[in-house]
Amino acid sequence: MPPQSGFVLDVQGVSKRFPGVQALSDVSLQVRPGSVHALVGENGAGKSTLMKILIGWHRRDRGEIALKGQPVDFHEPKQALNAGISIIQQELSAIGDMSIAENLFLGREPRRAGAFIDYPGMNALAKRAMAELELELDPWRKMKSLSVAQMQLVEIAKAISHEADIIIMDEPTSALGDREIEHLMASIRKLKARGTGIIYISHKLEEVFEIADEVTVLRDGHHIASMPTGETDRDGLIRLMIGREAKGFPKTNTPTTRPLLEVEQLTREGEFRDVSFTLHEGEILGVFGLMGAGKSELLNALFSVTRATSGSVTFRGKRLRARYPSQAMRNNMALITEDRKATGLILPMSVRDNMAISTLGRHTRFGFVSALGVGRVVSSMSQDLDVRMASPRQLVKFLSGGNQQKVVLGRWLLTKPSLLMLDEPTRGIDIGAKAEIYRFMSEFVDQGKGIVLASSELPEVLGMSDRILVMKAGRMAGILTREQASEEAVMQLAV
Repeated sequence: MPPQSGFVLDVQGVSKRFPGVQALSDVSLQVRPGSVHALVGENGAGKSTLMKILIGWHRRDRGEIALKGQPVDFHEPKQALNAGISIIQQELSAIGDMSIAENLFLGREPRRAGAFIDYPGMNALAKRAMAELELELDPWRKMKSLSVAQMQLVEIAKAISHEADIIIMDEPTSALGDREIEHLMASIRKLKARGTGIIYISHKLEEVFEIADEVTVLRDGHHIASMPTGETDRDGLIRLMIGREAKGFPKTNTPTTRPLLEVEQLTREGEFRDVSFTLHEGEILGVFGLMGAGKSELLNALFSVTRATSGSVTFRGKRLRARYPSQAMRNNMALITEDRKATGLILPMSVRDNMAISTLGRHTRFGFVSALGVGRVVSSMSQDLDVRMASPRQLVKFLSGGNQQKVVLGRWLLTKPSLLMLDEPTRGIDIGAKAEIYRFMSEFVDQGKGIVLASSELPEVLGMSDRILVMKAGRMAGILTREQASEEAVMQLAV
């Protein structure tokens, strides 16, 4: 069917094949002016491929695309941007050594007399762009000094500042807390009122129902359904996305009374202060807090990525004095960080090399690594975690977000930890992959081991935790048992 008028963006019958895989098969999508069209599906469903075609990163094999009624065929992202399509990427693209203002207006800096950059003017424009999201930051602050959530908000402000006809938002809230999400939703409503069309990609279905007018479901590269969001519900969307019923949170066991990790008055100046808790064998301790509460900073200190200023950490009855992550690893501790691509994976390397890199010493004799031994353990772990890949030699950067996270998880599981610290373990991954990670977490603590789960997703923390430590502005606000915990009770402590 040819593109129709009345849509700001009309995609008809788009197909794309890569070597060995059909990424998209006859996919269609129509976005009306002043509307939000959600695009949902599991990782690997084809969402990112479709978006990359829309912005000119990939060329389509077949199909037609029209923007404001005119056929388009972009060869590079700059063409798409100039034509009126802006994108907020899930993976951050900021240049760390440049300022916020320089990142916001890179390549389109305001100039005086057509030659010199108008820095005061750029400063004012940057403040105006950030004000859309109620983001109060010094425009000349270096990007590398910002938190992941702040970087995400700057990326969003950059996309909005282009005043495009279509804005693609790929998991825009993956790094944001509740307050920042509220600001983003308010900004989206303003954009709708201006007539902007928005493609909203998210695994958070509650956001889809809150903000989207219509939704399209992709599965395995195929268009499954498109409908107004009012004509379906969460369970219906999940069935369309994964072709089966999704299980909830599987955590059911009861932890023991034997202490595994004891933390007393732990402090790191400028980040958190006087944190105390005991994690028992078989327990998942949730750590919840809004942006800037100190969750990630606490886990980094426990794993000796950073050093605590004062306080003590006791693991299985032994006072720990680790100064480096390698020492924490020897104590059977593991940390999965919040940004898998920046600190969890080596993207140009294969799945096998990424998964084995922390345990190569076990497969090395006289300076030579046993490829057979490495291949055997990686294949076994990949099978246990259901890592979907062409082969262990596939470059990890080409895997979906959920499978990348499983590779990170597999790497640390090969170290045989007794304590696993998870920082935003399901950020930006699909419902099916989340369910598999939750199942693994439950099986892990069933073995008498322990997990510290830091997450900004409150349903996840409530569903998987035996107790919840709530942090606020770097301090403990309280610890709630499973029976005491509710969304209201947790938020009352967090705000």
